Amino acid sequence: MAFPHIVFGTPRKLPKAKSLKGRVAVLDIAFAAGAGGASFENTTKPFIDGLGERLAAWIDHHDHQLHPEYASDARFVLRTKAQHGACPELVTPERVAFAGPVDTICCHTDFDGLCSAAKWILGGQEPYPGADDDARAIDTRMGRPSERANVLDRALRARPRDDALRGLIVKFLADRCEDLVLYRSIESASAALLPREDTARELARGYKVQNDIAFVRVPEKHAPYDKTLLLMLGQERAQLSIVLDEQALTVAARFDSGIDLLAQLGLAGGMPTVVSVAPNQATDVLEKLGYNRT
Repeated sequence: MAFPHIVFGTPRKLPKAKSLKGRVAVLDIAFAAGAGGASFENTTKPFIDGLGERLAAWIDHHDHQLHPEYASDARFVLRTKAQHGACPELVTPERVAFAGPVDTICCHTDFDGLCSAAKWILGGQEPYPGADDDARAIDTRMGRPSERANVLDRALRARPRDDALRGLIVKFLADRCEDLVLYRSIESASAALLPREDTARELARGYKVQNDIAFVRVPEKHAPYDKTLLLMLGQERAQLSIVLDEQALTVAARFDSGIDLLAQLGLAGGMPTVVSVAPNQATDVLEKLGYNRT
């Protein structure tokens, strides 16, 4: 089994194209949407142009108004979140074979992205039976993932900036989850999420509800917390939950809510039900959504 070089990226922060070795597959990374200072023109397009013919495939499942511009290029498999709740189900044996050998995989940093990378390495086969379903349950926060997937997801949320952990998880999945020693180390990392969850529950007490919107501001230099849990706790109180901290203002609705935050906020793409913008855009976003902080 060939194991390509693995690098990680997000719509807002992509590696330099010239730093990536050989032919490249990009998995589960959306086109930049204009939020947080990152746009398609200044982030995504330079990356695509920089890779040029070395781009072997770009597979993603997030909404973006510029998808049609790449419809004639078979390297791009671009779908919406409504069509595919997770990316791994788009990584099929036929698509991996069509792309041919790759030297580098650039994938998103969450379970969805890492599972996509492992599936690519395995020629489009699931790392374990039900992995696609697990990715969908985790990425949409609908349904119940397996215990194995839950441990991996929790480890990633406990150590959200740990590329070494991400690499270990890709290896574990690509080895078809047979390395129990490696699994125990990932399981240990996942336990570190517990205090972050406790902190999120404490912060949730500060939610203020107005116009079916639950809003909470996290104090500066606050202890680390699990933002996913905090947003979900807000959704128990209102249709929309909003968290403002030092890094971002994040707005979230349930996957099955029918809400399109992209349309409401005038953004070009991403997930219709989860949007993050820079803190200095908070006032404008809150005003558009109908929440008054004063």
